Amino acid sequence: MEIALISAVAFITAILTFFSGFGLGTILTPVFMIYFPVDLAIALTGIVHFLNNLFKLALVGKGANKNVLIRFGIPAIIASFAGAWILVQITEVEPLFSYDAFGKHIQVFPAKFIVSMLLLLFALLDLFPILSKLQFENKHMAFGGILSGFFGGLSGNQGALRSAFLIRSGLSKESFVATTVVLSCFVDFTRLSVYASRISLSEVSSYLTVIVCASLAAFSGAFIGNKLLKKVTIQFVQTTVAIMLILLSLALGAGLI
Repeated sequence: MEIALISAVAFITAILTFFSGFGLGTILTPVFMIYFPVDLAIALTGIVHFLNNLFKLALVGKGANKNVLIRFGIPAIIASFAGAWILVQITEVEPLFSYDAFGKHIQVFPAKFIVSMLLLLFALLDLFPILSKLQFENKHMAFGGILSGFFGGLSGNQGALRSAFLIRSGLSKESFVATTVVLSCFVDFTRLSVYASRISLSEVSSYLTVIVCASLAAFSGAFIGNKLLKKVTIQFVQTTVAIMLILLSLALGAGLI
């Protein structure tokens, strides 16, 4: 039952995230957590996410914008280490606020609340016509990379900030998708190297069936997404990103993820 549910979620989410450039890990992790311990769920999600990104890399990677990869990617990687270091130092930080809902005690921590507000801001830029023509120039790429990488290291939500920034950088829909895929592969490789120090290979290998099934489902979703990409417009991609940013920002701000 768990394999069927995880695979179904991976398939549907992979189609949506092909356009948005984020969301597979965010949505898939809670599903894995239903059946596995938190640390193992994060590791298994990371593996599926990385394999799916490699598949997407083979599909569209050649269309990545090299200038953006350098100007955005290098600062993002460096800043992610800074964010991760700070996270280790503030493990005892108090939640911003907490409340009880759905039979659970929910806590909202400062980092995720700040990220949620940033995501909401970027989403509004896409939805309001008066702001729709705003774009980020090449000279702002480093700042976008720093912002995305830092909060990625601090809260784990770097994909959404990356897409929120790059969707307004003037890239074509094909280049946007390809560039986010390559940048995501960089980050996933770093994440998995960290997971490898905490989760043994033998422990992960015990769950090869669920990894293979979820990955194949995600591959199928990515393949369909690639076919649909030829039929959609950049406006559709921008709107998809905006809607997913709003949903993610609300969930983060409420402490639900």
